[in-house]
Amino acid sequence: MNPVAGAPLTVNGRSYPRPGRPVVVVCIDGSEDAYHERAIADGLMPFTEAMLARGADLRGECTMPSFTNPNNLSIATGVPPAVHGICGNYFFDPATGEEVMMNAPELLRAPTVFAAFSQAGAKVAVITAKDKLRRLLGSGLAEGGICFSAEKADQLSIAENGIEKVLESTGFELPSVYSAELSELVMAAGCDVLERDRPDLMYLSLTDYIQHKHAPGSPVANRFYAMLDRYFARIDALGAILVVTADHGMNAKSDAAGDAQVVFLQDWFDERTGPGASRVILPITDPYTVHHGALGSYATVHLPAGADRSALLSELAGVDGVDTVLTREEASERFELPADRIGDLVVIAERNTALGTTPARHDISGFTEPLRSHGGLTEQRVPVLVNRGVELPAGHRLRNFDAYWIGCHLAAEKPLTK
Repeated sequence: MNPVAGAPLTVNGRSYPRPGRPVVVVCIDGSEDAYHERAIADGLMPFTEAMLARGADLRGECTMPSFTNPNNLSIATGVPPAVHGICGNYFFDPATGEEVMMNAPELLRAPTVFAAFSQAGAKVAVITAKDKLRRLLGSGLAEGGICFSAEKADQLSIAENGIEKVLESTGFELPSVYSAELSELVMAAGCDVLERDRPDLMYLSLTDYIQHKHAPGSPVANRFYAMLDRYFARIDALGAILVVTADHGMNAKSDAAGDAQVVFLQDWFDERTGPGASRVILPITDPYTVHHGALGSYATVHLPAGADRSALLSELAGVDGVDTVLTREEASERFELPADRIGDLVVIAERNTALGTTPARHDISGFTEPLRSHGGLTEQRVPVLVNRGVELPAGHRLRNFDAYWIGCHLAAEKPLTK
């Protein structure tokens, strides 16, 4: 009996038909429509251009904050952070008084689509560029599921990852984590697994190193997207449903001269609530700060007892470079965030401004290009590209975490329903 035959699976309140062909979702970390549009205009993505002529060239929104972990887990679960609990790459846990990387499976509050399908007998393969996502995305996979990172491709085992000898099978040497080749290894390994094992669901999550360094239409960015085009063609030729989206967009965080524009929030709060009394958390923080210096456009602030939250909010909202300041309650409702994992205030910067703590904590002295980063409302627009036509229900608000909902319906040849 086909293990994926039968009634649709319900995961986190959403219905997913069991696919009759592989469904492959590619998350191009840090992408926006201008990247592939410029590469297509320059004649460098011929397959993607033809695919979009016959398929679907859509625009959706990512979840807030527009960072890697919240959005990858939204894509993996099909729901926003209020449900799955991952609201940043990094957060402050008031219960322990510690700042914590959000990469441990125990922090996840909802099952992934991968786990649900895997436990129902489907073949699932998850390949990420950076190892920080691997344990979260692989949480709950049944025995036989494939889950590994390109970053640790030289350390794979059947017992831990469901696969081994990926470097040998792809012909790659282990790439630097700060390289385009890390993402290319994800794509090459994904195509090999797709051809050999025919997984029912596959997730390929890339790195935004290129997007942090190079604007749309630049030679380096165009070469990167030309590389992706070749792998998209291979996935399509293997008969899969292909959905391409992004976890967030990217914007310059600098002025016309290329100098970084940063509002240092810890200094601002220290002047008003006392040194160290308030705690500013930058949820973009992760182990890979070479390309962004832990500077993004979203921050949360934990205030000391007795602080006048309303007065601080009102004053901060008038600071140059600050776009929006919300209370915990407002932010959790507007952005579908877990209220117990964000601060008393949520701060969002304007398009070309980043938020920091204090200058000494952010070393961007080695940057050779102007700062580009993400996290704010201006990085929410993301592509949703599909190699089949898509008819969305009337009034549907398209999100990047609709990717498997779309893909599974197309693969099962069933219309999309709410």
